Amino acid sequence: MYPNEFWSPVVLSLKVSSLAGLIAFILAGYVAWKMTGRRFRGKLVIETLIMLPMVLPPTVVGFLLLVAFGRRGVIGRLFEQMSGLPIVFTWGAAVIAASVVAFPLAYQSAKAGFASIDRDLAAAGRSMGASEWQLLLWVIIPLARRALITGFVLAFTRALGEFGATLMLAGNIPGRTQTLPTAIYMAVESGDMKLAWAWAGLMVLISFGLLAFFGPRSEQDEV
Repeated sequence: MYPNEFWSPVVLSLKVSSLAGLIAFILAGYVAWKMTGRRFRGKLVIETLIMLPMVLPPTVVGFLLLVAFGRRGVIGRLFEQMSGLPIVFTWGAAVIAASVVAFPLAYQSAKAGFASIDRDLAAAGRSMGASEWQLLLWVIIPLARRALITGFVLAFTRALGEFGATLMLAGNIPGRTQTLPTAIYMAVESGDMKLAWAWAGLMVLISFGLLAFFGPRSEQDEV
């Protein structure tokens, strides 16, 4: 086994999935908080757009991200003009791709958690003069913490396993943008099954451990 060759995509994947999971978790939590319990025209369209990355093929998501964040895209061109650096083929591009595909899972979990909270509790807090942010920090988040933790774990593990969109936007550059899924693919392509098994086994252990300790549990499991 080659230590540098083995650990480089592992470290990069953990860095990318941690940041992407956090970004997806924060943004999804905020959007879910704003959407839950509210009715307005166009809500169905917005929620459908939010869920699209979960049902679209990853290569399609990657293509759309490449159009937006590529050097010819509006966002990519603007970013390059401001920073002098492109977005594509960087580890930051991998974070963007992973965040997008992880967002729907975090949103669904956060939405379910917020929807389970008794509205009378929030109404009581407002009647006592609490602001919306105070309600969020001291009432809503504590009551929905189990669903929120589950949302982060699902976002992290989805980001960890992201392949298609990451390959389209960030590429597969060893030591720079090569994550575990792309590294496994290249190992299989080159016939190095021992290395592929080692990476795949590590991903299974990480995902299993997170789901076992922080995943969704029923009330019967806690008794």
